[in-house]
Amino acid sequence: MPKAKEVAMIASPLPFVRWITIQAACIVLAVLVGTSTGQAQTPRIQGQGTAASGMGNAFAAQADDASALHYNPAGMTQLRGVQILTGSLFVGGNTHYTSPTGVNATGDRDGSVAWPPPSHFYITANMKNLGLDALENWTVGVGVNSPFGSLTQWPVNAPFSQTVIFNTLPILDIKPTVAYKLNDYLSFGLGADIYTFSTLFGEGRLEIKSSALPNGAGPQLEVNGSGTGAGFNVSMMYTPFRNTEGKPLANIGLVYRSQAVVPLSGQFMVNGATAADAKANLVLPPIYSAAMALWPVRDQEREWKMELDVDYIGWKTFRNTTINLSNPVPALGLGPAIPVQQDWRNSYTVMIGTEYKWLKLDRLPDWEIAARAGYMNIQTQMPDQTFNPGIPSADQHVPSFGLGFTCKENGSFLGLTKCGNLGIGPAKPKAIGLDLSYQGVFYEERTITTAAPNPLVNGTYKTMIHAGGVSLRFNF
Repeated sequence: MPKAKEVAMIASPLPFVRWITIQAACIVLAVLVGTSTGQAQTPRIQGQGTAASGMGNAFAAQADDASALHYNPAGMTQLRGVQILTGSLFVGGNTHYTSPTGVNATGDRDGSVAWPPPSHFYITANMKNLGLDALENWTVGVGVNSPFGSLTQWPVNAPFSQTVIFNTLPILDIKPTVAYKLNDYLSFGLGADIYTFSTLFGEGRLEIKSSALPNGAGPQLEVNGSGTGAGFNVSMMYTPFRNTEGKPLANIGLVYRSQAVVPLSGQFMVNGATAADAKANLVLPPIYSAAMALWPVRDQEREWKMELDVDYIGWKTFRNTTINLSNPVPALGLGPAIPVQQDWRNSYTVMIGTEYKWLKLDRLPDWEIAARAGYMNIQTQMPDQTFNPGIPSADQHVPSFGLGFTCKENGSFLGLTKCGNLGIGPAKPKAIGLDLSYQGVFYEERTITTAAPNPLVNGTYKTMIHAGGVSLRFNF
């Protein structure tokens, strides 16, 4: 019987969000064209901003571009004017399976590279810079990203086809957010997380496909569903030390993201025909984050940052899922309620990152260049007893690196024009930035020998994922 698990691609809801997502997609595609299919990582997608991805996602204490809206909304108070950041994470890789009897199978991301890719779009606005002096300490913003998921497709004749053949969850997080600067030392953030689906990209719904019998035999089964749920996030940034120019030399960040329940409604299908309506609850975990950033060097010519972040993810909330059918399916021996045991465990993610910026370049005046590197260690949340091949799951080691290029308004763009002239109409940017990143996700080899109640998933799993990120930044 299929299991309700997560996986994410990109889609988008509501007219306004649909518009900004289309704009984000057009900008990204103008820079980098990807190839086909869906995406895979751990159930939580870490790369929600390319600069952060290049630093191993150790960014919650720095949080100095518009992706602060995701990593630490309190950091939005550091941003001036209106800032826009949009980008995507292009993901590919394989999982190789060997059964105890030597049968092999290879699962992929429904192709070589995720398409549509997990993407992000953020816009922030400082109230004082918009002329609202009475709200000078407030910054507001809205974002759209894909925070959870993993898409996997296995051959129809895989030994564990009764558990899963295909698994995807294209869920979006819409994030209206505000931040308040209490003083030069302390800022706070508060935001909503509205989880939903849309058909703008992908199918716009959770899909889990399997077969009624092992090795792809019997009818082909599918459970699908979509819905909307909500959570919230609160955050803080403390800056105990600044240099003579007022820039932070040390930051401490704290973020809490609440649990959210997304009620799903859809169909249970047999060989493509609806056999019953289906309902289930998707529970997304609470996340606690703590971060510290230090700048050993920060002057008018260069900056060097080091950061350590730790996330604690409450996956124990993902215990049991019940798929409720509108009527029994006697031909398959299914009653109106199908219990699915999960029993996931809480886990930690440790992130270490560094960034070095050259602020004044003789050969490129009015340009800034940043070099970034980082490392993540991610604990698996899935026990052997409820292991599901639909989600790559093992302890992971994730090295990363990245580059950032920022052209200020008087900088020359390819010797053709000033970067400040690249706006549309009266909207002339004060700076335009391009960020690139690469993450190599090395999963430790995992051998399952005690999977109950489904021993067909027993075997050895080897997974390697590649993730390349690109983002564009516009500061007005």
